[in-house]
Amino acid sequence: MGRVLAFLFLPALAFAGEGKWTPQQVLELGPAWVKSQGFALPLEKLWSEKKGGGLLGNAVALPGCTGSFVSPQGLLITNHHCVVGVLQQHSTPENNLYKSGYLARNRGEEKRAAAFRIQIPRAFHDVTREVRASIPEGADDLERFRAIEAKQKALVAECEKKPATRCQFAAFDSGLFYTVTESLELSDVRLVYAPPRGVGDYGGEVDNWTWPRHTGDFALLRAYDGKGDPFVPDFWFPVSPRGVKAGDGVAVLGYPAASYRSFLASEMEEREQFWFPRLEELTREWSGLMERMGQASPQTAVAVADDAASLSNRRKNAEGELAGLKRGQIVEKQRALESKVLGWLARHPEMRAAQAARDALQGVAQERLATWEHDFLLDVLTFGPRGTRWGVAIARRAAEAQKPDIEREPGFQERDLQPLRERLERDQKRFDRGVDEEMFFSWVKRALQLPREQRIAAVQERFGSASDDVQVKKRIAEMYRLTRLTDVEERKRMFDEPVQVLLKRPDPLMWLSLELDEERRALKERRDRWAGASARNRPEWRRAVIAQAGAPLAPDANGTLRVTFGRVRGYAPRDGVSFAPVTRLGGVLEKHTGEEPFAVPDAVLKAARAGKTGRWKDAHLGDVPVDFLSDCDTSGGNSGSPVIDGQGNLVGVNFDRVWENVANDFGYNPDVARNIVADVRYLLWLLDQVEGAGALVSELTQGKGSP
Repeated sequence: MGRVLAFLFLPALAFAGEGKWTPQQVLELGPAWVKSQGFALPLEKLWSEKKGGGLLGNAVALPGCTGSFVSPQGLLITNHHCVVGVLQQHSTPENNLYKSGYLARNRGEEKRAAAFRIQIPRAFHDVTREVRASIPEGADDLERFRAIEAKQKALVAECEKKPATRCQFAAFDSGLFYTVTESLELSDVRLVYAPPRGVGDYGGEVDNWTWPRHTGDFALLRAYDGKGDPFVPDFWFPVSPRGVKAGDGVAVLGYPAASYRSFLASEMEEREQFWFPRLEELTREWSGLMERMGQASPQTAVAVADDAASLSNRRKNAEGELAGLKRGQIVEKQRALESKVLGWLARHPEMRAAQAARDALQGVAQERLATWEHDFLLDVLTFGPRGTRWGVAIARRAAEAQKPDIEREPGFQERDLQPLRERLERDQKRFDRGVDEEMFFSWVKRALQLPREQRIAAVQERFGSASDDVQVKKRIAEMYRLTRLTDVEERKRMFDEPVQVLLKRPDPLMWLSLELDEERRALKERRDRWAGASARNRPEWRRAVIAQAGAPLAPDANGTLRVTFGRVRGYAPRDGVSFAPVTRLGGVLEKHTGEEPFAVPDAVLKAARAGKTGRWKDAHLGDVPVDFLSDCDTSGGNSGSPVIDGQGNLVGVNFDRVWENVANDFGYNPDVARNIVADVRYLLWLLDQVEGAGALVSELTQGKGSP
């Protein structure tokens, strides 16, 4: 990949914090730069192209999160909030594991995580040349997108000819360069330990995205090799009982999902003025109704636990993004940066094509606004009521099944069908009809209020003549009474039925879903054309931005493996306020009120009040450390990311950012860019002094790490 990335790097500066670097970019930055970040490890131990691996590859992809191996017996560590679905799967109203937690005392008690797959990276392929060669000369933007997508599917299909292999195609900054990541996929994953809610989600929404935190947001899983034996990883992190202190160098490894620093100011403005306000409003309403209905029914509370937590997190994130964009004047700063680059381009005529590229991107941003409200409502169906969520997935599957596999939309090819089937079955535990009908009513009301030129025809046809909300709700209740989408066995059968058969079913919710999918496919075609325009123009603009900066710039996050380096440090968020970088077990007790979200479980409370710190007390703190801060550059998807010290030891798991840093996705501010890490010594203390899980403690602290 060096030949593609060489232009990205001038002589590297000894800076920490900003930058989500690929393993190959770490090699480009060089051993001196890595050492300046506080890392004594040889560069080749972090990553070696010759060996095709290294410690950076011990960050494994989980569904929506990251994890890492911490023993040669397949033991994985991640966040508590990354396994809520597994806890939900094995819970009942009488035995709510999300509330009480779970510990497997032996391997026979480990609980299988259905539809939970992990991917372990083993090779990275630079495919930039192949992708660019696949684009026909003179292609328009839609043709460009389709050529790139066709090449993506061909490359992935070729890569996945190897057994137990999952491959991921990725574009960096819309096409600055392209890669294929080859990973080993394991589907037998089992829950070993998750603390009670009063530890794993201590502070709940009150403390979410804030500091100081006292949350033990960690969980343990075990991966198996498919033959019933624990998986033996090539790399694993030794767990450090010594931990870290202020000023120590650390690194976060993982799969950040998305960031937007390559956006133009006008594109950031759309996020600020439209996306985040609408998202905040909708998720507030949906999570609120889940909370109210869950309080009235233990069965509902179990069903909606995962979705409610996810929606609440989306809401608070949206609030933080808005506050951060405003406080940091990020849009204004991006506009000033663009002006600076345009001024530089005026003095470099050889790169003036970049200005035309920026103008074209501006035009696309403006075009998107014409149907924005309509498109937003179609987008939120992916995390909205499960009835339509299932329905539109089945509708898209049926439409794509009519095509040869290589021509199908990514996400609906043969390689994707088994995980989709598993999700359709697994999600039954997450369905509550009353909640679903209320969410759907909320969505329909918004659709009926769209401007005339943006209305959704299928919604208008079914609900436009209703005289009031009572009539709308009555029609929705009738749809849910007649549908078979909410029956798991029928839903699984429907998944493999062609469109013609689905249309013959007397199922009004499925009919609606088929029509909504038509609207969503029309939206996809518009977006495909916009993506083609971005693939043509953004790389040109980004090359100018990089050249003007005269310094290394990491590409935006895109779900691929990245590493960010930083230091353990506190921060001063506002005048007169300064935060230390570490919290203690004593702080957990100080917050305890006995009521949610500050209700410490009795066993934890007893051990802490008795001063049973064992060997996990930090001599400097005089207490067991709970959480710490660093200035690493993280984003969504970094949940569960391993945090390692300069010797490659695991010192914690990343789980959040501070409130002032939520808008970090748009711009890095070293003064407030802080990520929050659950200190692994708190986990060890819980297992040792509270749970009496000596075997797990021994497995975690056996010393020597990866060979």
